[in-house]
Amino acid sequence: MKYNPVTKEIINQLIEVLGPKNVIQDREKIEAYSHDETPGEEYKYMPEVVVTPKTTEEISKIVKLANKKLIPITPRGAGSGLSGGAIPVFGGIVLSLEKMNRVLEVDYQNMMIVLEPGVITNDINEKIAREGLFFAGYPMSVETCYIGGNVAENAGGGKAVKYGVTGRYIMGLEVVTPTGEVINLGGKRIKDVTGYDLKQLIIGSEGTLGIVTKVIIKLLPLPRVKEDLLILFKDIKSAIQIVPEIMTGTRIIPTSIEFIDKLSFKTSCEYLNEHLPYQIAGAMLLIEVDGNTEEQVEKETETIGELCINKGAIEVYVADNYTTQERVWSVRRNIAEAFKIANPHQSIEDIVVPIAAIPDLIIELERISEKYNIQIPCYGHAGDGNIHAHLIKNPESSMKEWNKIEKKALKEIYQSTQKMGGTISGEHGIGLKRKPYMKLIVSPVELELMRKIKKAFDPNNILNPGKIFDL
Repeated sequence: MKYNPVTKEIINQLIEVLGPKNVIQDREKIEAYSHDETPGEEYKYMPEVVVTPKTTEEISKIVKLANKKLIPITPRGAGSGLSGGAIPVFGGIVLSLEKMNRVLEVDYQNMMIVLEPGVITNDINEKIAREGLFFAGYPMSVETCYIGGNVAENAGGGKAVKYGVTGRYIMGLEVVTPTGEVINLGGKRIKDVTGYDLKQLIIGSEGTLGIVTKVIIKLLPLPRVKEDLLILFKDIKSAIQIVPEIMTGTRIIPTSIEFIDKLSFKTSCEYLNEHLPYQIAGAMLLIEVDGNTEEQVEKETETIGELCINKGAIEVYVADNYTTQERVWSVRRNIAEAFKIANPHQSIEDIVVPIAAIPDLIIELERISEKYNIQIPCYGHAGDGNIHAHLIKNPESSMKEWNKIEKKALKEIYQSTQKMGGTISGEHGIGLKRKPYMKLIVSPVELELMRKIKKAFDPNNILNPGKIFDL
């Protein structure tokens, strides 16, 4: 597809719609919009202009203009993605949703909240906690990501094993299509089987099928009590093998079952200047249980702790107050940032397999680590089979060597994951980064159906082109 440049005439038309303050042309200012959090200089493309609309109507006018003039347009949330999904591969217009950040309505009777896409995810629960409600589908990066980005990626997080991911709680969406029409999908109703579920098609489509301008989220009653267990194991195998047994053996579904290997825990502790007892362990599980009574939660955490001790755990630490809980979860939340500071040359993966296949996946990652002489520390949402593996450049390797090793190692990891019934992304998305590997996972028939859907929504391929697959 050949796109047209953003001319002075187009700039003037954008200014006419948005005003001069919402049309950014200065090269230094737009550089921040050329990348997301995906490591690597190859995931950086400069836009020609950045626009920051405040209303759905403004977005509709911008998209209609871009579609008419064949100019690529890349929607962007907080830019916290890890797959290159918000990178303007073909230049053109970056449409940032940062100024659409209002909470429009909290409907306590229907237990729903209506938001604009630029609301920081963490602010949702801060606003409604005093009313005894919460949004259960949020990811780990709650303090930085926007709800619009969570919808675009169908993001998950530590609580997904019990509560599921973002898409479970999205009841309605207002969307600007790639041709500029405004459509409303779903609503505050819980049940709806009226035709195809286009809402679920938009969720997880990575900004390629439409720009979300309003989100209706289902809320849940906030559990009154929670406790966390930090459980130390002598090695990775001991920790991972017990994950399926926690649910099958106790009949308890914890809120979270997070796996962390020693290197990940150590790196995060050093980054935070935190002193937790990682030295004696080769791996650990961070398990959260919630409920409405102290008796129930204490009984369930005790049952899980006893199972782990009987299966070889070294030690079980209980965090039953906010201070201690925040200490252990802060270590988990900051692992990715800690590795980024320690070594910026890395590849952050979020492969996912059936829960029972996690031990085999870890063994395979260890084999690949040894084969290519690189570190592959692992952590993640073991309760739903989603493991974050960081491929970290050997300091002794040149960048040229690292680039070759990274591609070979990634291909082996993805192939092994596919053989185990898994896939290449559980929550970060395909974006630009994993696009070359889609054919390893997705059949030609399925891929062609995706292309036909994209063409039906976006006949001129102007919305976030170059992501997921090529047309």
